[in-house]
Amino acid sequence: MKIELGEWPVSGNAEGLAGTELAIEARGLVKRFDGFTAVDGVDISVPKGSIYGILGPNGAGKTTTLRMLLGIIDPDEGYRRVLGHERPTEVARRIGYLPEERGLYPAMKAYEAIGFLAALRGVPLKEGRRRGRELLEEHGLGYAADRQIRQMSKGMAQQVQLLGTLVHQPDLVVFDEPFSGLDALNQGKLERMIRALAERGTTVIFSTHVIAHAERLCDQVAIIAGGKVPFAGPVDVARDRLRPQVRLETRAQDGPWRAVLPADARHEGAFWYFTLPEIGVEPLLRALIEGDAGILSLSIERAGLHDAFVAIAGEAAARALEESAGETR
Repeated sequence: MKIELGEWPVSGNAEGLAGTELAIEARGLVKRFDGFTAVDGVDISVPKGSIYGILGPNGAGKTTTLRMLLGIIDPDEGYRRVLGHERPTEVARRIGYLPEERGLYPAMKAYEAIGFLAALRGVPLKEGRRRGRELLEEHGLGYAADRQIRQMSKGMAQQVQLLGTLVHQPDLVVFDEPFSGLDALNQGKLERMIRALAERGTTVIFSTHVIAHAERLCDQVAIIAGGKVPFAGPVDVARDRLRPQVRLETRAQDGPWRAVLPADARHEGAFWYFTLPEIGVEPLLRALIEGDAGILSLSIERAGLHDAFVAIAGEAAARALEESAGETR
């Protein structure tokens, strides 16, 4: 008999932030453009040192939300506090920002471009260029330090701009769709970089329409659809909105044990599939054993973030998310 419990659900507290020092706090953010409400009452709390994802389809309001948090645009309603300041521009030098629309001067060499971005954040130009060479070497691009941006592939230029976002050693890093345009290898490198930043105590917030990145990286997420945030909190809490699913294989095809299976149990091939009952796994196992079901295997799988997204944001938002991901493949 094989029994796999997999990831067992843990109880979570969606509020769970009492006493936590926040890098970003926003309440009731609203932004309208020509009568259209792009962001409608967004609340976000980002703990210091965490990796926080804003997950939603294209057009959901992710970029507008990030720009309000950074002070690039002001909200029509609500307030935000970033690194303890109500005016985010006052702490701009402590923030690294990679916008969705990338842009570097094509005639600049790679190390010069990084040095220039560092200078915009208060680092002396000579020091910024030195750091630029150092970062390029550290990330396997040392051979391209003296290459002009126009001579680089799109992916390589994107990596240069990414390093320029980090060169001034910010306390808070904000990425807008950072994985777009990167191949699988460079996406993996970026994921490792984001984890390394968090391990050093840097707060990272990024927007994405790809659930896999959010699920692998994020401590917390804000699910956004139609300018609203129906959920913001720990990934575990989002997943625990749904009961775990059970896959059961038995030797016996029928018997008194069938009575203990939940109403949603369905038989497909050699397996039974159903939602884990509220009573838990132990009474279920006991009933199966006493009923001579002959358990061959039993596995319990926690709901994934995709299923949680569907449950929280709805089928239409989930379809839009999948379409957004398809557009960038």
